[in-house]
Order: sequence, then structure tokens, then C-alpha cells
Amino acid sequence: MPYLTGVSLRVDSPDASSAAVATPDARAAPGRSRRLGLFVFLTVLLLGALFASLAIGTRNVAPGEVFAMLGGERAGDAGLIRDLRVPRTLLGLLVGVALGMAGAVAQDVTRNPLADPGLIGVSAGAAFAVAASVGLLGLTGSHGYLWFAFLGAAVAGAIAYLVGGAGVGGATPAKLALAGAAVSALLEAGTGALVLTDPDSLGRYRSWAVGSLAGRDSETTLFLLPFVVVGGCLALALTGRLNALALGDELATTLGTRAGTTRALGALVVVLLTGTAVAAAGPIVFVGLVVPHVLRAFTGPDARWLVPCSGLAGAVLLLLADVIGRVIARPTEVEVGVVTAFLGAPFLIYLVRRGRIGEHSG
Repeated sequence: MPYLTGVSLRVDSPDASSAAVATPDARAAPGRSRRLGLFVFLTVLLLGALFASLAIGTRNVAPGEVFAMLGGERAGDAGLIRDLRVPRTLLGLLVGVALGMAGAVAQDVTRNPLADPGLIGVSAGAAFAVAASVGLLGLTGSHGYLWFAFLGAAVAGAIAYLVGGAGVGGATPAKLALAGAAVSALLEAGTGALVLTDPDSLGRYRSWAVGSLAGRDSETTLFLLPFVVVGGCLALALTGRLNALALGDELATTLGTRAGTTRALGALVVVLLTGTAVAAAGPIVFVGLVVPHVLRAFTGPDARWLVPCSGLAGAVLLLLADVIGRVIARPTEVEVGVVTAFLGAPFLIYLVRRGRIGEHSG
């Protein structure tokens, strides 16, 4: 059964002119006004999350001082906001957008509404490469991590794609998911072996692997920005192809969309966005899984709305999780990766108990 149901869409492809496809229950799809309203709501919510990230922490800052600093004044807590919280907030914005969009694309590529970048081995590959760079090369900064994270994510994704594409039928969603799970398990075992053989490396890797936005400077954020921009733009450009792919490979081909090429480009987007996020903040879990799955109830399966909305909602979730981590254990902090795990795990359990996994995976 095709993954995309109940939606009327237009597929734009360089290989074919626009083609309209409607399923019998197309009227059940969310309307354009509802989707636009969701996009505006998420934008406003993101602005609020950005402000909260600047004002709230182990030491709260009055809203007036935040506005004064943003207006150019340097009095009061301006140094705290400018030097510590602005870089942290911008980094959270980039990482949240990257994880949200990567999760939406991964779910469309695998035609699995509960997929995330970890399902095809990308997160595990990036983590293994970073562990190797820490243990074998002694790297300590995100600038060095980034290239190794990209390499590990790309190699892991390529292996999963090649293994999943072997045999009759090519890289089907089920085979791709199984191959990714196997690659992830192997790489996680390798990561454990690397860090346990060197106590110093274990300490450095552990502080990164828990998932945190703290301690990053503005140079790191600026360094990562182009990668998120390129990956996000490519994800948006693929949305028409992803809609066609969701109808099934055969129908997508008749509409002029090459299924294999689309999956390869989608995998490239996931590698680029996930590699950036993992290098910057560590392997933060559940953002790429929960956000697109929840939003699909409001946007429908149309990737043209799901992908950008997932980017906005991913940033909102990550920023608010970071704020929660700052205040629940004052005067210390709980890393954002721990908070997202506590928020995401009960949600996944709820889905299993309610049986909604079966409802959305047809």
C-alpha cells in the first residue's frame, strides 16, 4: 500500500511536467489554510522559544534587559547574553532545524513514519567517526569533529543503502530499515570498543555523546551555518519528488520521478543535516522521530509542508528542551540530549500502546 494516502498533490520533476494525483479520500487531507496557520503558529512559537533561550537559565535575565541588549545596549547582563546565550541559542536553532528536517526526509525516503536518521545508520556512523577522531587523533573541537562526522555518516549511509539495495527489488523501505539497523548495531559496538580502551578518550567522548549545546562559541555556529542552509535548501527542493516516491516506486516512475535517484538525494540530505547536528551537539535522540510524526497529523503527508514545518518544530523542541535542562537542576544543568530522551521515550511508548504505529505505516 502506498505510504501517501488521502492527499491531492502536484509532483514537480525535471523529467516530467507537473502531474496531479488525487486519491479517493483526498477531501480528508488538511486544507491549505490549516497548514498555513500551522506554519505561522510554529514561527511565532519559535520566536518565543528563542527569547526564552536568551532570558532563562541558571541565572534569569529580565525581559527588558534582553530587549535592551538586542537593541544594542551593553549594560547589565548584556555580556552573559551576548557571549554565552546568543551562540548557544543560535546553535540550538541550527541543530533543531537540521534534526527536524532530516527526520522528515528520512521518514519519506524509507516510507516509515517512525523512522529517524538513526534508522539508516547515519547517526551511529557519525558517532563512530567522532569517537575515532577523539581516541586516535585527539581532536577536541567541533570544527574537527564536523568532517569526521560527515565522513562517518556518509559511509554508514552508503553501506546501509548498498546492503539494503542488494538482491531482488532494490532498496525497498523494509530492506533499507533492516540494513540500517544492522549497520547501526555494528558501529555502536565499535564505538564502545574505541572509547573503553582509552580512559581519556572515554571522558572526552562521554561529554560530547550525551548531547549538549553548552560550551560552543559563535565561531562554531558560523562554521556550521552553510551546511545547514545547503542541506535545508536541498531538502525543500526534493519535496515534490518525495511526494511522488510516497505513492510507490512504480507510480513515481510513471510520474517521471526516478525512485533510486530520489532516495539517494534524500540520503544525502539526511547525511548532511545529521552529520552537522551530531558534530555540533552530539547524538541528540527523538527530535527527528517525534517532530515529523506529530506534525503529519496537521500537515498531512505532503512533504512540501511537512519538511519546512518539521524544521521549525524541531528548533522549538530543542530550544525548549535546552531551557528546561537549565532550570530543573539549578545551579547545574541537565544536557539537552537527556531532556529530549525523557520527552521522546514516553511519547513513543504512548504510540505503541495506542496502536497508532500500525495506523500510519500502511
